[in-house]
Amino acid sequence: MKNDNLLIVADSERNADLRYAVGFAVPAPFIYLRLRERCFAVLPDVELARARRLARNCRILSLSACLRRLKSPRLPVIGLAHVIREILHEQLLKKVLVPATFPLALARDLRRLKVKLKIKDDPFFPDRQLKSPVEVKKISAALTMAEVGLAEGLLALRTARPGKDRRLVYRNAPLTSERVRGIIDTAILQAGGYPSHTIVAGGRQACDPHEPGHGPLRADEPIVLNVISKSRKTGYHAEITRTVVKGRASDAVRKLYETVRQAHELAFDKLEVRAGALALHQFVQRFFEEQGYHSRSRNGRVEGFFHGTGHGLGLERHETPRIGSGTSDRLLAGHVLALGPGLAWPPHGAVRLEDVVQIAVHGPRNLTKFEKTLEL
Repeated sequence: MKNDNLLIVADSERNADLRYAVGFAVPAPFIYLRLRERCFAVLPDVELARARRLARNCRILSLSACLRRLKSPRLPVIGLAHVIREILHEQLLKKVLVPATFPLALARDLRRLKVKLKIKDDPFFPDRQLKSPVEVKKISAALTMAEVGLAEGLLALRTARPGKDRRLVYRNAPLTSERVRGIIDTAILQAGGYPSHTIVAGGRQACDPHEPGHGPLRADEPIVLNVISKSRKTGYHAEITRTVVKGRASDAVRKLYETVRQAHELAFDKLEVRAGALALHQFVQRFFEEQGYHSRSRNGRVEGFFHGTGHGLGLERHETPRIGSGTSDRLLAGHVLALGPGLAWPPHGAVRLEDVVQIAVHGPRNLTKFEKTLEL
């Protein structure tokens, strides 16, 4: 509710709710209060000028000034809890809602000062899950950074040549997962973003969805490239995944790729407002099973389709909605999500394809323009 009285103490560089509230990144923790629909931010002096320029919806207060004003012989030690209590007292309030991640020691100090705290269940800011047109543009800009990185990584793969034991060679040196990841990450940094957990995994390595990839890459086997970027300017995230083969794909890999491509297209067509996320995930599961790809455990490994179909994107890499098992989420106009079904099928490897999609009243919109090509 917009009239809830809220308190966050964190840094807005890592805390997405606080970044959403104030609109800019601060690397050190500070006090944020929304009281009677008015916002207050208490910051160190080094941040004041920037905060007053960027956070025009907040009353910006100097932390040092607040501490000086409260200093007295009766209070030899003054901390953030005293500053928070004083602001609440000025607003005739004694109770605030805090996130579940609120610092425990500070909560203890506030309770000693007779300030009542109550945890507010997620989402702390319900409106944050629905992206405005401005936010969609920020996600699209982050997506461009990811696509720039992916393009550079694919260029290295396309230029590479197979050597002994099908190991790829690029510019007279072995082309490894680590080397391609460095190329991708460097391109993202140069484009104005932060790379995050870039995956370049070839062959059986890609059957573990979170394996970043290591060692030499080989011709004629699938390579999964999962690229995540975060805009340095805005803090918004984007994600893209492609699977490629340098050389010629086997018939088994071609079938695997075509099945995932069809699943992606079928899932995209079902991205309707009010659609159930669980039903969409189960639809993809059934499609894979109908094509002969049953999820199962064999030789101590899970194979098939055993991860989610997609997830929301924004100031965090994973947001509402979650399209997977055990979810009750529904798609709403304004959701932006990464749609990425995939199959892990040893010994042939894995195939994943992932785009960024906006949910809208008149149908889904694919924000990703990057081509899907299996063979390089």
